[in-house]
Amino acid sequence: MIIRRLSELDGTDREVRDENWSSRRLLLAEDGMGFSMHDTILHAGTATRMWYRHHVEAVYCVEGEGEIEDLDGGETHPIAPGTLYALDENDRHVLRAKTRLRMICVFNPALLGPETHDEDGAYPLLAEAEGAR
Repeated sequence: MIIRRLSELDGTDREVRDENWSSRRLLLAEDGMGFSMHDTILHAGTATRMWYRHHVEAVYCVEGEGEIEDLDGGETHPIAPGTLYALDENDRHVLRAKTRLRMICVFNPALLGPETHDEDGAYPLLAEAEGAR
């Protein structure tokens, strides 16, 4: 059984920051669950272009307001608490945070932990860490 508290992740290597967001990584590949789970904050007034070529992601909004634009389909959808979106086809997208957005994100395959977006907006597919279950 894994018990982890969000407050225990602040200031550790499980808290990853970028210009537009910060992500506290509750579950990672080393936890052996087959997916990773993150509590992510997107800063108000930001737009983040992403394209997870190597991962599928499901995102559930628990706080704030924004929108997601599907760059291939051209549609824009509002994001508010209670909204889930799933990037089941490695969808290229832009996430715009009108206010501070707090999102719960699940990735498959699981992230190792230090990943940040590359120039295409993707997380690299890092090799499994030695000792991962």
